[in-house]
Amino acid sequence: MVERKLLVLFGSQTGTAQDMAERIGREAKRRHFQCRVEALDSCDVANLINELLVVFVCATTGQGDPPDNMKMFWRFLFRKNLPPGSLCQLDYAVLGLGDSSYPKFNFVAKKLHKRVLQLGGNPLLPVALGDDQHDLGPDAVVDPWLLALWDKILALYPLPPGLEIISPDVRLPPKYTLHYLAEDSLHPDGGLLQPTAPRAVPSELHPFAARVVSNLRVTAESHFQDVRLIEFDITGSGMTFSAGDVVMIQPQNCPEDVQQFCQLLRLDPDRRFVLKPTEPGTSLPALLPQPCTIRHLVTHYLDISCVPRRSFFELLSYFSTNELEREKLQEFSSAQGQEELYSYCNRPRRTTLEALWDFPHTTCAIPPEYLLDLIPRIRPRAFSIASSMLAHPDRIQILVAVVQYKTRLSKPRRGLCSTWLASLNPEQGDVGVPLWVKKGGMKFPTDPDTPVIMIGPGTGVAPFRAAIQERVAQGRRGSCLFFGCRQKSKDFYCQAEWEELVTKGFLMLFTAFSRDQEEKVYVQHRIQENRRLVWELLSSRSAHVYLAGNAKQMPAAVAEALQSVL
Repeated sequence: MVERKLLVLFGSQTGTAQDMAERIGREAKRRHFQCRVEALDSCDVANLINELLVVFVCATTGQGDPPDNMKMFWRFLFRKNLPPGSLCQLDYAVLGLGDSSYPKFNFVAKKLHKRVLQLGGNPLLPVALGDDQHDLGPDAVVDPWLLALWDKILALYPLPPGLEIISPDVRLPPKYTLHYLAEDSLHPDGGLLQPTAPRAVPSELHPFAARVVSNLRVTAESHFQDVRLIEFDITGSGMTFSAGDVVMIQPQNCPEDVQQFCQLLRLDPDRRFVLKPTEPGTSLPALLPQPCTIRHLVTHYLDISCVPRRSFFELLSYFSTNELEREKLQEFSSAQGQEELYSYCNRPRRTTLEALWDFPHTTCAIPPEYLLDLIPRIRPRAFSIASSMLAHPDRIQILVAVVQYKTRLSKPRRGLCSTWLASLNPEQGDVGVPLWVKKGGMKFPTDPDTPVIMIGPGTGVAPFRAAIQERVAQGRRGSCLFFGCRQKSKDFYCQAEWEELVTKGFLMLFTAFSRDQEEKVYVQHRIQENRRLVWELLSSRSAHVYLAGNAKQMPAAVAEALQSVL
């Protein structure tokens, strides 16, 4: 009897691909497969030659780049010296998740499919191209593709005699079991951050707890948008960075939400527990201490403010003791109910905590060990570093627009990370913000004579502030900045700093204040007006051009302006 083993590997940036991979894992368990679901960079790539059946689920980020947790795998897979037939015993399928509003739509999935084919793999199906832009999201493509995939897989690996597919009415066991510790070992949360190994460079698994030195609002009080310049002390962290690099910040839920969540689920926040994997070979969540309190789990790990996915409602429906609630939850998790779910969840940006409020009978029946299957972990947020180590040693500064907006729900929507950061007061106790540094996508020229044209409207100016500080510290001139905002008096970030550098001859500055006159003026108009200078910098001085900021209409408008200049 051939072993029925399936490996599901994912490359995920925001969690969608991971969610999809876990869904395939659940469907595999219902079909009695031994199934592992792993991030591409967590598995031993060299071992791929021994695998017989693999499903790859991968997202595409940025300009056709692979997600962070598959970068090493990607480099390995494209090594020139891999023999052409090395994957000849592998049956595989690739599921891509992308967004067709980007030019390199599902680039990673297409390229992966082609490369595995080159190495001798046998594709069970054509690559699936899930699209965020579709009215029903990626599921429109994924649902029918998965049905076809299981037909193919079951033809190769039929169910063992006497076994049936486990019915969708039966709930699968949780990934972990949760064991409460005896009451007498109660004690409140210890240090919230696990002490990092000495001299380990801070990373996602070992973040550095940075103290907030200052938290300044850089927009006028009367301006609708609250933007902060926040400075962290990273003395002794061993972190280094250069202009264009990114700081990753691990946010936490606010105490009110944590308290509400614990009340809804009837959990005691001070109870301590340990986790044990249900199946041997499953690793424990790396970011949770053992033992852990419920409060720590809900504050630092469970993303109770994210918009819940379809899989959340599917699992929730199993706990429901209430007929009406169960029917609604089943509808939300069915293929037919996706439009309904979209208008309940995605359009108004309803949070997981708010969804739990709406299903009170079900919520109080959730077994605690299912929490880690039900709610994803809080993802770190990326910010462009807005300062240079040469100007501010042992410091990192970021420019943060505090996310807050209205939907049809009565409570305004708030960004988890920006709201938390804005609330931190350097005067009140030392709050440690867990962070680490990551290489960014922007590299500035090493040749001191190469001029740099930077186009950074709004908070897009952040990485350019780092670059300009770095260049000034190195005594370089030839920095040219196009900055845009609404009004000179309201949201002209770092105005004094720029004006001083202009006076000293380090900076050429062109500003567009869109609302300060009748007709709106944007950075692209300033590029057109200064076309002689732009052309001169590009043609005779080989300037480099950089662009950062909002990804809606601005990049296309700027590209068009540059084309017309040329």
